[in-house]
Amino acid sequence: MKTSIIKRIAKAALIIQLIIVASSCKDYLNIDDYFDDEFNIDSAFANARYMEAYMWGAAAMFPDESNTIRYGYTPGPMATDEGFNGLTGGGSANVYYGMDFATGNISPDFFGGGSSNEYNLNQWGNYYKIIRKCNSILQNLDRPKDLSNTDRLRIEGYTRFIRAYAYYNLLVDFGPPILLGDEVVNTNEPLEYYDRPRATYDEAMEYTCGEFEKAALLLPNEVSILDFGRPTRGAALALVARLRLIHASPLFNGGPVASSYFGNWTRSTDGVHYVSQQYDERRWAVAAAAAKRVIDLGKYRLYTVPADDKTPALPEGVTSDPDFYNTFPNGAAGIDAFKSYSDIFTGEAVAAINPELIWGRNTGYINEYISKGSFPPSLGGWGRFCVTQKVVDAYLMDDGRTIEEAAGDGYYSETGFTTEPRFFSGYPLNSGVYNMYANREMRFYASVGFNEAVWQALSSTETNNYTAMYYYQGADGRGGVSAASPNYPITGYVIKKFNHPMDAWLGTGARHIRKAYPIIRYAEILLSYAEALNKLESSHTVELGGQQYTVSRDAEEIKRAFNMVRYRAGLPGLTNGQIGSVDEVQKQIERERMVEFLWENRRFYDVRRWGIYEQTEREPIRGMNPDGATKETYYQRVIPGTSSFLTREVNKKLVWVPIPRAEMRRLPSLDQNPGY
Repeated sequence: MKTSIIKRIAKAALIIQLIIVASSCKDYLNIDDYFDDEFNIDSAFANARYMEAYMWGAAAMFPDESNTIRYGYTPGPMATDEGFNGLTGGGSANVYYGMDFATGNISPDFFGGGSSNEYNLNQWGNYYKIIRKCNSILQNLDRPKDLSNTDRLRIEGYTRFIRAYAYYNLLVDFGPPILLGDEVVNTNEPLEYYDRPRATYDEAMEYTCGEFEKAALLLPNEVSILDFGRPTRGAALALVARLRLIHASPLFNGGPVASSYFGNWTRSTDGVHYVSQQYDERRWAVAAAAAKRVIDLGKYRLYTVPADDKTPALPEGVTSDPDFYNTFPNGAAGIDAFKSYSDIFTGEAVAAINPELIWGRNTGYINEYISKGSFPPSLGGWGRFCVTQKVVDAYLMDDGRTIEEAAGDGYYSETGFTTEPRFFSGYPLNSGVYNMYANREMRFYASVGFNEAVWQALSSTETNNYTAMYYYQGADGRGGVSAASPNYPITGYVIKKFNHPMDAWLGTGARHIRKAYPIIRYAEILLSYAEALNKLESSHTVELGGQQYTVSRDAEEIKRAFNMVRYRAGLPGLTNGQIGSVDEVQKQIERERMVEFLWENRRFYDVRRWGIYEQTEREPIRGMNPDGATKETYYQRVIPGTSSFLTREVNKKLVWVPIPRAEMRRLPSLDQNPGY
């Protein structure tokens, strides 16, 4: 008897301890399994602390948003033309699911059988578990007697956001979900009870945005530094802006693209098109208004670092943009463009107080995988997380010209090598570097590791200021590492964006700077606003959150939003000739988003919503020649000779991840995504 009482007291003490930790920890604590295993679930709603802990436990079930590469929860950069590696094999032989997706190895059956294949990419069921928990909370909000009205509204706001975010993830990765509303789905019911069809894309979009809108009314405007990672009102409204832009884009907004992809895809229960086949310009107006609303909050701005004596001077003679030499944000002067961009991702800028991060999260994944995956093998890395030649070519010259434009007067060259070293903004650039990499915009140096680039690794006393050698049989190139492992950059380039100069893997004192992952940045809102305005042919008045917005294709507004992102990168903005052309502005936006959000998991969704996925994927992936042992043979554009490239598939079905076969068998009315 005494033993039983002692066990009960110990269990109660443990529960109280967990709840106290949950209420004070800046990271989400997942103790939901504890409630499920040790309690009747009703106990979770016995008091305010239990309910809040249960809510954060639901939030903790979301994958780490930075987890987009190794064991990725979403196809991510390696399913696009911006990321690549030479690792071969499909299914359980490959841990890079983005590569498996791009090679057509992800099928409805990929997720079955309880194998390691299920890890992370199959999130369909997990998101519905989150939704069910949120519905349980909303159904029981009045139960805790010690829950004040203020706390009840706060918990409702967070819970609605968590639920909306689950639907958001379903919508962007799997397509139209099954909408459950506030229903708490019972257990142990007949099959007919669970069987229900998917919503249309429009229905799901309106519901998800509506839930974010409701959450925004209840969420705090800001959170403390210790609570960094918790969503705010701005995060909810920014995700609405992202979704509204997707909804307005060609893939989902009628016209030839929507017809090509979804013209024959109808719901089996009633014959309704899942994706609208009627173009609606008003959607662009709603997207513009949603972005403008975030801008008008006045809370966010692009992160910048003031210029100092190490900041390179702006290039002379730029006449395309008369405002270029003005002080930021009205021009590119007065800031260090390299640090202003790179510090966001390296950990140098404190994420919790960074005004550009509308929503982000602290994560160890960047150091554990992305950093290690790109570091040279000689420094303890894998050296295989590649970017492509297309990415390198997309970066502008430092004077704002494309490489094609600058080649005419020799400012850009694919022959010869630099003769002088450079050191700017803390970034060392060797002499003897291939001229292709000279005179490029600052985001290039902040993001891309190329042959003979310096890896500073300053926390190590033994390996700092190391020059990577990717030549054939070079220390970090093909043949220079274990022949059994693809630990070399098969394209000749790696992602360097998330590496701090202090980061090191080998040597005495080797450490890493803690990093945060930007889930959504203010730069995205600015470019989304410019894109949506550019698509408008007439003026529209729309209502969002009880406020009216009148929007039209205002050239000055487009320039103001777009140019700010360019100025922060040290580049001139749009020319008058460019701003006069809808197609040219769209082209510039597409280029800008590719480089600004490199490896931030936007490219996968962008090329699909624009309807250019097949066009971009049909272009061969290219890089430098890994079989070249000398400068003359290495610096040649080649197509990677690896099965991971040769088996890449271009197929309309790859717009979304398939719904797992097991889910399809349970629900007869559930239609699979087209093509699977």
